[in-house]
Amino acid sequence: MLKELFIKNNIKKKKYATIPSESVKQDVPEGIMTKCPSCKKIMYTKELLKNLKVCLHCGFHHQMNSQERLTSFIDEGSFEEMDANMISENPLNFTGYLEKVEQDRQKTNLNEAVVTGVGNVHNKKIVLAIMDASFRMGSMGSVVGEKITRAVEKANELSVPFIIFTASGGARMQEGVISLMQMAKTSVALQRFSENKGLFISIMTHPTTGGVSASFASVGDYNFAEPGALIGFAGRRIIEQTIREELPEDFQTSEFLLKHGQLDAVISRLDLKDQIGTILALHEHGGELNW
Repeated sequence: MLKELFIKNNIKKKKYATIPSESVKQDVPEGIMTKCPSCKKIMYTKELLKNLKVCLHCGFHHQMNSQERLTSFIDEGSFEEMDANMISENPLNFTGYLEKVEQDRQKTNLNEAVVTGVGNVHNKKIVLAIMDASFRMGSMGSVVGEKITRAVEKANELSVPFIIFTASGGARMQEGVISLMQMAKTSVALQRFSENKGLFISIMTHPTTGGVSASFASVGDYNFAEPGALIGFAGRRIIEQTIREELPEDFQTSEFLLKHGQLDAVISRLDLKDQIGTILALHEHGGELNW
């Protein structure tokens, strides 16, 4: 009797944890938990999605795909997509290019790295473009440039604001100079839009680099960015090797650009829709700028 009591008490006082068996590990569904790359905290993926993929502990902004962005930003049921069936060809006969594009189509259920269309934000009509980094790293080829140009022209036709979410690794090398031409084409379309008093809001997300950052991403009437986004043209290492200096730790981040006057504001994703809605209300007369 005394021996049994001692054994029971000893079991109750056990402080160490056991290592779960492989079978127990396999019972946890894949993707149910997400580890934040910034603060390393682990949270339920479902809770993270409810919080618009902003870390509940440190505010780190996880990447969104175009569909998630659309759902979080546009009034429910108001979006009408444009040019959804446009697909890339292989003008330079680059080996393996079309196969890689097809793989990304299967993976993302998108035909290209940008989604464009007409929708409402707080009942204000806009034309929207959302670049998607999960498709060829959001690289800008001829189709991406053409879709953005058509979206700008649609905003001009409807006399409504044009808003773009940028996310890109830059020009698409498999299309060579044809890709680089999209920088000029989109910029010319935006210049014409501006001449007609159109309102253009650029929202830079992680990452916005290369030819995209050097063209349409940086010429908005309002240039905003999400916290912690990488924004720049050339890579950090290339710049350091060229100027032979070590760059600041926060170089090419949203916060660095804001500090040096290249952004109007850094806005949390949780506040973005309301703040953009306020700006749209200020410019409500057909998208015309009323400074």
